[in-house]
Amino acid sequence: MPKILLHHVSYPVRDIEESAAFYESLFNLERLDRPPFSIPGVWLACHDRQIHLVLNEAGTYRTKSSPDIADVHFAFCTDDFEEMVERLEAAGFREDLPEGDRKRLLILREGLAGFPQLYLLDPDLNTIEVNAAPMPGEP
Repeated sequence: MPKILLHHVSYPVRDIEESAAFYESLFNLERLDRPPFSIPGVWLACHDRQIHLVLNEAGTYRTKSSPDIADVHFAFCTDDFEEMVERLEAAGFREDLPEGDRKRLLILREGLAGFPQLYLLDPDLNTIEVNAAPMPGEP
């Protein structure tokens, strides 16, 4: 069986710069060089993987305005879950915001996955998970 690795995740966004700034500021991702495709977009580096943000002026298929663990999403893992929570809270994300607030955090500190998880939305309502799963190469 050939070895398979995830290379990138691509998300549709309405505003390339707003979305890129969101990922750069909250998750410390860095822009990569991108070929001059006919569709505007930005590639961001997450260690040796990538997130591709692609312009779709219609936005996304998303209609929910709160994070949902059953929704399509990707996950970042962090080596300091509490520091990540603090970073998000400093940016205005909070667990105690009402259902439907775009800055509402859903935090599962003792979930069935065996490690803490949180969920939030990006500016286009795409769901993002951040968890404390073991980092690649760690036990």
